[in-house]
Amino acid sequence: MKQKSKISGNVPARWHAFYACGLCLLVSVLIVTGVFGAVSLSGCSMIKKDSSKVMGLEYTVVKEEEIPVELKKLIEAKKANTLRMTYATKDATYIVAGYGTQPTSGYSIRVNDLYLGTNAVYADVDLLGPEAGEDITELPTTPYIVLKIEKREESVVFCM
Repeated sequence: MKQKSKISGNVPARWHAFYACGLCLLVSVLIVTGVFGAVSLSGCSMIKKDSSKVMGLEYTVVKEEEIPVELKKLIEAKKANTLRMTYATKDATYIVAGYGTQPTSGYSIRVNDLYLGTNAVYADVDLLGPEAGEDITELPTTPYIVLKIEKREESVVFCM
C-alpha cells in the first residue's frame, strides 16, 4: 500500500522533497531579494567608471585674487575640511581641491595630472609637506588649489 503524504494526500511523491525544502526556498528568495534591495538602496551602480585617459586637459592655477567672488565664499566656508568642489561660470569650470587644516605652514598641493577620461574629468592631486630645512610657522594653514579649465559638462573625479 502506498504511503500517504504528510503534506497532502493529493501531492505526488516526487514533490515531497520540494515541499519539505520549501523553507529553504523561501529563505533563499528572501536573501536574494535582500541583496538586490541593499544594492539598490545603497546607490551602488553597475556602471563602472572608466578612468582611461582620452586626452590631457590644459589648466591654469588660479591666483587668489582671480578666484570668482562666489567661489571664494564657498571655499572659505569649507576649507577647514577636505575639499573637493567644482564651480562653473558661462565659459569656465573651476576645480578646487584642498586637504583641510594642516598643523603648520609649508604645505602645498601638486597637480599630478588633469585629464579627460571616457566619461569624466580626472583631477589627480597630492598634498606635499614642508621641505626638509624649510622655515615654517607653527600656525595652522588650510592649503587648497583652484584650477581653471574650459567649460566642461562631465563630472569631475578627484584622485586625492
